[in-house]
Amino acid sequence: MKVVLLQDVPGKGRAGEIREVSKGYAKNFLLPRGLALIATPDVTKRVELRLEKERLEESVDRERLVELAQQIEGKEIRFKARIGAGERLFGSITAADVAEQLSGVIGSIVDKKKIDIEKPFRQTGSYETAVKLASDIRPKITVVIEEEDEKEKEIGTEEKPEKKREKEEKRKRKTKEEEPPEVKEEKED
Repeated sequence: MKVVLLQDVPGKGRAGEIREVSKGYAKNFLLPRGLALIATPDVTKRVELRLEKERLEESVDRERLVELAQQIEGKEIRFKARIGAGERLFGSITAADVAEQLSGVIGSIVDKKKIDIEKPFRQTGSYETAVKLASDIRPKITVVIEEEDEKEKEIGTEEKPEKKREKEEKRKRKTKEEEPPEVKEEKED
């Protein structure tokens, strides 16, 4: 039975090809899953037009990816982090952190899955990382992790007591509001 493949089928062929397959394979596997159609002149023509349209769209997408790769290539992303003993970070810099920072730098959203990091960065230093835009388009970026300045540390510690005080005040207000009216009257006496 001759069929026109609508999608790539491992071991049988690529999308758009006309192949001779057994009747059972076509009726039980290819046709129900939407992987192929029975080859008629009308179907063959429609599939060829659809594939041509997909190739055109794919080439336009590829041009956008190449343009984005040129924007990304060679960018340097800097992180400031708190450092512990042995230049190890408190926490780590993950692919999500790098993607967020890179998105801010280039003005276009980059998915964290596209950042090629084997393990999160846990030490200061400079790391070269690839961004997987397509199978063959992989621009490189540099991730630099530096120690947080003393002034920034002081600012961070000063803010904490203020936040604690605010939370305590909110808790006190809530407990006063939640007390039944009888308890409030007893306290006033």
